[in-house]
Amino acid sequence: MSTLRVALLQLYGRPTKKECIANAIAQVRLAKDRGAQLIILPECFNSPYSTAEFGRHAEEIPRGETSLALAKVAAELGVYLVGGTYPEREGTKLYNTCPVFGPKGELLCKFRKMHLFDMDIPGRCTFQESSVLTPGDGLATFTIGSMKIGIAICWDSRFPELTACYRQLGCDMMIIPAAFDPYTGPLHWELLGRSRALDNQMFVALVSPARDPTTEYVAYGYSLLCDPWGRVLCRAKEDQELLVTDIDLKLCGETKQQIPVLRQKRSDIYELKAKK
Repeated sequence: MSTLRVALLQLYGRPTKKECIANAIAQVRLAKDRGAQLIILPECFNSPYSTAEFGRHAEEIPRGETSLALAKVAAELGVYLVGGTYPEREGTKLYNTCPVFGPKGELLCKFRKMHLFDMDIPGRCTFQESSVLTPGDGLATFTIGSMKIGIAICWDSRFPELTACYRQLGCDMMIIPAAFDPYTGPLHWELLGRSRALDNQMFVALVSPARDPTTEYVAYGYSLLCDPWGRVLCRAKEDQELLVTDIDLKLCGETKQQIPVLRQKRSDIYELKAKK
């Protein structure tokens, strides 16, 4: 396999959880019709992005209705489906979780958001995920052929050490469902995607909800996919949109050979180490 066709689904929310799931499934089918092998949903696609709503929409993974619907369509279409994120309940704890389903509908892995979105820019955006959510404490990877892929969520993209740990594990792609706000989005969104891609010589996908100015929390939009050179391969606008593009899997190896910074690191002076 020399190329991989990837679909980024930038989705509007819907009035109910069932309608959100139905919209996502319909777009997954359209992506498959366009030949996508790897399909990625956005952050918090089945729930309003609100600390008051996370608990009401939370479910067990993979036994909840969202997981069952995603697993079913992944198996039916024979695709790899990254389930964006949705609120997960385990006992008394809530998480912001990204599950990944394989082409047989199996749960390949799940990642719980590690760095919670606590931000206070007066007059612009104030949010505190930590008031209701528990942070995750582990990495999550899966493979398609020989390509290893890592998962992070939104605020995690601001921590270069995390992506570097995934690179140490051999990942050639990071998938990051994310819902930036319209103030920090223009400042940081593309910059962070390109930086994580360039620093680690990997593909990086940032997948956002569509922008809806009527909601309590307004997502930025502009989902994008960067290559190991830090170039933007495709970019959405603000509305619901389906992006489909082919990535050249040889690029990671070529970039590492031509610009060998990963093997030039001075481990005698500094070192990065994943503890879990």
